[in-house]
Amino acid sequence: MTRKTRLAALSIVVVFLIVGFFAVGGVVSAKDGKRSARYNLYFGDLHTHTTYSDAWEGTPWDAFAAATAAGADFMATTDHDSYGYWLSAEEWADTQVAAEFYTTNTFVAMPGYELWIAGSGEINVFNTPDFPPVPEDPDQRPVPGSHGSPEDSLAVFYDWLAAQPGAVGQWNHPTYVTRNFHNFAFWNERRDVGMGIIEVWNWKYTEDSYVLALDKGWHVMPAANSDTHNPDWISGSEVRTVLLSPRLTPEDLYAAMSAGRGYATLDKNLRISYTLNDAVMGSILSSSGSRYVASVHIEDPDGSAGDAITLVEFVSDGGVVVASVPVSGTVVDLTVELRSDTATYVYVRVSTASNHEGAPGVTAWTAPVWTGR
Repeated sequence: MTRKTRLAALSIVVVFLIVGFFAVGGVVSAKDGKRSARYNLYFGDLHTHTTYSDAWEGTPWDAFAAATAAGADFMATTDHDSYGYWLSAEEWADTQVAAEFYTTNTFVAMPGYELWIAGSGEINVFNTPDFPPVPEDPDQRPVPGSHGSPEDSLAVFYDWLAAQPGAVGQWNHPTYVTRNFHNFAFWNERRDVGMGIIEVWNWKYTEDSYVLALDKGWHVMPAANSDTHNPDWISGSEVRTVLLSPRLTPEDLYAAMSAGRGYATLDKNLRISYTLNDAVMGSILSSSGSRYVASVHIEDPDGSAGDAITLVEFVSDGGVVVASVPVSGTVVDLTVELRSDTATYVYVRVSTASNHEGAPGVTAWTAPVWTGR
């Protein structure tokens, strides 16, 4: 057996006993080809900037060209604000033209913008050509430093976003300005449709915010984005947001974002497949039960010891780890049985031997599967 084979091999039986929730792991089986064939994995970045707002140099044309050259499957430029503040109407129109020009059958260029929500923070908006209407009250307008009430700015924005067909919102760096967008208040079923993503990494870990959003009822997936303001689009960062989609088209990628079907990784090519009761990440089970079978396939195509997967954790309500499986290898197949009468969601957290912020540790987070409870 070669060293590489030893790294990739994994065969374990694991038993867990946790108060209120227990898991029994089975012997690892072969990769489920049918499950893997349902969606392709597409790697990209959903938060970047150009000189159309506050980047050091380069237009969206330069950014999309650089992302294509760097081998990304998709990338969004998300220059700041609207209503003529930084990103002017002319620049926004040009961004859309550049995105259309660079979108091919091997790369999707996304025109987006980062909207300042008065007194709340910044949210990226995708898949709509429009800006929200300009608020009559100057305190509610999206100028950094404005301090309008969240009821009149954040809640109104959520309503507007949900009314835009196919539009998707992403909470950016959620601990910035007001912590966690007023603790992710103002949820309702209609507003839930518009918000699809939350950054779990933007130069620091914000997994606690992700958990809080899920606990408040929002159906969102995690993202890891560069938020670059330098002309180093894609090439300057290892972090990626990964979308699960049947095809590499704008329509299919936006649908994945809207459905919250994807994961965040600090390793630029870490591949993860996760299902719960055969439902892919981002799904809502049709009926709740008490027994759930989680299947996970993880691989790092680099095949090096430095990228070895070290720990797979299953995380549920309140951020509680309901099953924890130590592993060793660059390919992991795992089937775990989870039982609970109360869980509303379960997502997977992956740790590797890779260094992030100077230390090995958590590398990736998947979207949950919701139990339907």
